Amino acid sequence: MSIVDIKSSTEQKMQQSLESLKQALSKIRTGRANPGLLDTVHVDYYGSMVPISQVANVSLLDARTISVSPWEKGMGAKIEKAIRDSDLGLNPAAQGDLIRVPMPAMTEERRKELTKVVRSEGEHAKVAVRNLRRDANDGVKKLVKDKLASEDDERRAHDDVQKSTDRFIAEVDKLVAGKEQDILAV
Repeated sequence: MSIVDIKSSTEQKMQQSLESLKQALSKIRTGRANPGLLDTVHVDYYGSMVPISQVANVSLLDARTISVSPWEKGMGAKIEKAIRDSDLGLNPAAQGDLIRVPMPAMTEERRKELTKVVRSEGEHAKVAVRNLRRDANDGVKKLVKDKLASEDDERRAHDDVQKSTDRFIAEVDKLVAGKEQDILAV
């Protein structure tokens, strides 16, 4: 493995950490409705647990209401029960074939609690990025120790890895700040 390989694999892993943070933040709900909120909810479909999006059409009715339209007649009650039993704190209401999922208004206390969760997720992402930096630096040091790279190459590699780390940590901070603003602005 060369220094170039180490740097490119570290960049890819840092990007994956950033994508993981984006996914985690999308699951934290603000006061606005988002169809992606129901992605984690699974429903029993002929003996196997599948995501709601595979048995129904999930869309927005308005800014605070998600609509779920089952593709089969008998699935409405199962979907409603799955949403109610999930840990999302949502209370769906069936209207014929359509299931309406209103977003409850958020209290000030809940907003502050959610900002703490967002900051915690951001901190986890930063730790992951820093661990990747450490692993990359250790890999470069091993190459120098094995006489496969010079000390000048090591210094340049450390600088490049640090620049990547700084860039990804700034991106994490930006995502966290944006999500906090979403939570507090509603």
